[in-house]
Amino acid sequence: MPHTPEADVDFYLDAATRPNTRRSYASAVRHFEVEWGGFLPASADAVAQYLVGYAGVLATSTLTQRLAALAQWHLDQGFPDPTKVPLVRKVMRGIRAEHPAQEKQAKPLQIIHLSQVDRWLGDAIAAARAAGDCAAQLRHTRDRALVLLGFWRGFRGDELTSLQAEHVQVAAGEGMSCYFPRTKGDRQNKGVTFQAPALARLCPVSAYQEWVSLAHLDSGPAFRAIDRWGHVGDEGLHPNSLIALLRSIFTKAGVADADEYSGHSLRRGFANWADADGWDTKSLMEYVGWRSAQSAMRYIDSSDRFARYRPVPLQQIVQPNPPADTTENAIDV
Repeated sequence: MPHTPEADVDFYLDAATRPNTRRSYASAVRHFEVEWGGFLPASADAVAQYLVGYAGVLATSTLTQRLAALAQWHLDQGFPDPTKVPLVRKVMRGIRAEHPAQEKQAKPLQIIHLSQVDRWLGDAIAAARAAGDCAAQLRHTRDRALVLLGFWRGFRGDELTSLQAEHVQVAAGEGMSCYFPRTKGDRQNKGVTFQAPALARLCPVSAYQEWVSLAHLDSGPAFRAIDRWGHVGDEGLHPNSLIALLRSIFTKAGVADADEYSGHSLRRGFANWADADGWDTKSLMEYVGWRSAQSAMRYIDSSDRFARYRPVPLQQIVQPNPPADTTENAIDV
């Protein structure tokens, strides 16, 4: 195919929208046309009728996403946006008023349960090593790194599964940095770097080092599937597989109600721990990467707002490790 400037424009226009967004918008437009039987371009009356038809059936957040998809389709095709007409906006306000729904939150992984999971994984790693079970040793070592890094960095599931080994730098005994060329909150695609410290207990740095060393990883996805024979795959874990993986780990570790946890449980767990440990909202926002206090507060369990005033011996968990041997230098992994 001949190279043309028009092809370059299409390529970069496509790159400006995240793949997940493109897929969800395409699905939303297809729902409007195929499932509901609407026509495009759409009138404001048709969009309003579509909303009314699914009010109380679909979540208001889903309807809002459908509106965004329809708006983007009309803008891309050069048609007037019917979703901005006052009629549509007023209907949507009415739906929110008549069908209020509290957002379902993932259950936060509490620090006591993080310790429980880490203890079980440590025992499982030791048992697999003693038995010569390479596959189990790899799997448990990966899971330990994934859970500890996910918790202490407040990562979402999609961040854990998209992390690339070549974008992680580790300074043994000091800390690590994780670079993401693009993230959900990085609308300008400038790239974001997150830091994580080495800890005296439940250390994400040492857990990650042990995993990449055992799996011989220095590039590509940091967290990958492992088959029954102990072969580490080339592809990263799929974000949709993370919920089942975490629930399986928590169940085996004896954590109660494991089926209530999701890919956001690690981030919510860290946010609740930081809140109980006295972090102010600004510090929490800066550490996790939230752009608004509203986003941060959604992750803090309002049912335990007095936790920070109770004497809980958490401080020893976040004390840095003793200084590393001077022969150890920062390494790129």
